[in-house]
Amino acid sequence: MGWPLAVSAALMEGRGRALPKALAALAGGHFIAMTAILLPFSIMTVLVDWQKEIRIGAGLMVIAMGAYLLINRKHPKFLARVHPARLALWSFLAAMAHGAGLMLVPIYLGICGTDLDAGHEAARQLMGANIVTAFLVASIHTLTMTLAGGLIAVVIYRWLGLSFLSKSWINLDLLWALSLVLVGAFGVYSAQFGH
Repeated sequence: MGWPLAVSAALMEGRGRALPKALAALAGGHFIAMTAILLPFSIMTVLVDWQKEIRIGAGLMVIAMGAYLLINRKHPKFLARVHPARLALWSFLAAMAHGAGLMLVPIYLGICGTDLDAGHEAARQLMGANIVTAFLVASIHTLTMTLAGGLIAVVIYRWLGLSFLSKSWINLDLLWALSLVLVGAFGVYSAQFGH
């Protein structure tokens, strides 16, 4: 969702070198948001016995967030133009507000599934492995988000231009809300029937 701001930053500065700088700021903010959501779940070793219920609950929360965004179609206008120096903060706030980190929770908890006994050593090992997994999931998600958004931003900035963007706008909020509902449903399904 941040690629239009990367294009905007490059256009505001009037040079292509601003594009990678903007993408790096967006990736940094997004990564911090992902880890802020995933790390608390990586420390919740006491609730290993409730993992299935937590995954289903997290999936339902993601579906609810997507449904809310489908119903509430208003988008704050002040977010349309963000100064390049504030892109990391915008990326963090947008990822938190739009449920990007929440979207990863059901899948993350499925990756961290375990049947360890409730012992001191088992809890320590689980926490260590899950913190690494949380950073890995946040890193892979941020990298793929940055590469996909960066590719779109480069194509728009270099070849298609601003006139294309203004004439052929796609409702990204609708696509995002639908993706939240689909990922939440997948999370509930995988918790109930899969891994």
